[in-house]
Amino acid sequence: MTGTAQLTKETVRASGRWLALAALVLAVLLVAVDATVLGLATPYLSEDLRPSGTQLLWIGDVYSFVIAGLLISMGSLGDRIGRKKLLLTGAVAFGAVSVLNAYATSPEMMIVARALLGVAGATLMPSTLALIRNIFHDPRERSIAVGIWGAAASAGAAVGPVVGGFLLEHFWWGSVFLINLPVMAVLVVIGIKLLPESRNPNPGPWDLLSVGLSLIGMVSVVYAVKETAVHGIAAGSSAAAVVGIGALVWFVRRQLTLPSPLLDVRLFHNRGFSGAVLADLLTILGLSGLVFFLSQFLQLVQGRSPLEAGLIELPAAIGAVGAGLLAGLLARRWSVRGTVSFGLGAVGLALAACTLLTKDTGVLALGLALFIGGLGAGLAFTVTADVILSSVPKEQAGAASAVSETAYELGAALGIALLGSIVTGVYRGFTVPEDVPAGAADAARDSLGGAAEAAHALPQEQAAALLTSARDAFADGFHVAGAVGSVVLFATAIAAWFLLRGQRLESSPDHA
Repeated sequence: MTGTAQLTKETVRASGRWLALAALVLAVLLVAVDATVLGLATPYLSEDLRPSGTQLLWIGDVYSFVIAGLLISMGSLGDRIGRKKLLLTGAVAFGAVSVLNAYATSPEMMIVARALLGVAGATLMPSTLALIRNIFHDPRERSIAVGIWGAAASAGAAVGPVVGGFLLEHFWWGSVFLINLPVMAVLVVIGIKLLPESRNPNPGPWDLLSVGLSLIGMVSVVYAVKETAVHGIAAGSSAAAVVGIGALVWFVRRQLTLPSPLLDVRLFHNRGFSGAVLADLLTILGLSGLVFFLSQFLQLVQGRSPLEAGLIELPAAIGAVGAGLLAGLLARRWSVRGTVSFGLGAVGLALAACTLLTKDTGVLALGLALFIGGLGAGLAFTVTADVILSSVPKEQAGAASAVSETAYELGAALGIALLGSIVTGVYRGFTVPEDVPAGAADAARDSLGGAAEAAHALPQEQAAALLTSARDAFADGFHVAGAVGSVVLFATAIAAWFLLRGQRLESSPDHA
């Protein structure tokens, strides 16, 4: 009996599929939390490890870069060796590498540890969505399951700061990584008992050259974008762009010639599929960039505690969870394109609200903006994930899931890299008070955390003047990044309206 047929028989009679979904949600929630939990810890990490501004950006986004580069390969690997096997192996590795992150002793070690965590994370994400596609055959049940999954993925970005804030109030910054260990232990125990195994019964060989091309292409292109945004066009970033684009072109051409490709690129000929992937990517770009830099704004500009900052960001999680659970129903009763465009517009509105934030902005206004952003992300991300997942046969569920997850992680990476580069670029141009020593001035221009650290060694009057100037510059950069992000999201909402025209969610059960 083939793997797919056996799985269908099992899942039709399985009463524990919703408990199996709980295990999958644990995995996606943890990976999503890990993408943003570092935002609140950044000031503490900066004080302890003293990274440069560039190193700090790499610490923040290398995790998502590596995941984005490996997701397609790992999704295809799960189709071949078994999605349950890949998920549980990745869970064990994720927990082990979390310890390395928690006890990093230098910026370089931290960057390497975050990269390794990305490798482990890449094994988790595509497996979760692919298993949902194979466990839930009724489209309405699957929409609910994807809604719960999407709510966890969207809300994880906002829950991260709350969890991080609580831990940072009581422990050191490394504790934000050690929370992974008990969660992963529960995931492995539940997963062994409840998750069914599934794989493509006729997968073909795993093409290692395609794996390398995918990784090199993704990482090189995103690196080039980040470096160009911060430092302008330079030889290094231009070379990375050429290498990355060349690798991706080669990757696409190779997939068209392979009998069993890592990714069936012909899927992108479908206008609805391509539109869903684009909306997926830019939804998370807006939400992750907003949460990552708002965490620093609340602490370093408004002077709030980590826990207080995390709680202020909680409405984003509430909005994402509620919208994710209702997204499938709204998309069927209204329309796919209407739901996705509305969601993208809501995220754009939240980013536009960032242009109005000041040192004195109150909790109510912050919470409302974040709730609107989370609501929009939950709607758009959940519906696009359902569109992507239901547009392919079950045998290709891993590859299609990897496309959705690649969009998610690439969006998270670009949100931090692009919006962060804008914030950093504006910030570095601020005017340091004349009487501040050159060494302190250089440290202050490197990052806002560096300015806070430099101020400790200065007389009170100089320190106050330096911090005021640095905080104003960071706020200016945050405003510019919010404006740019909102324009991108509003434009994407309009594009999604046309690209997703006629797209509908499935309404009848599929059969093996």
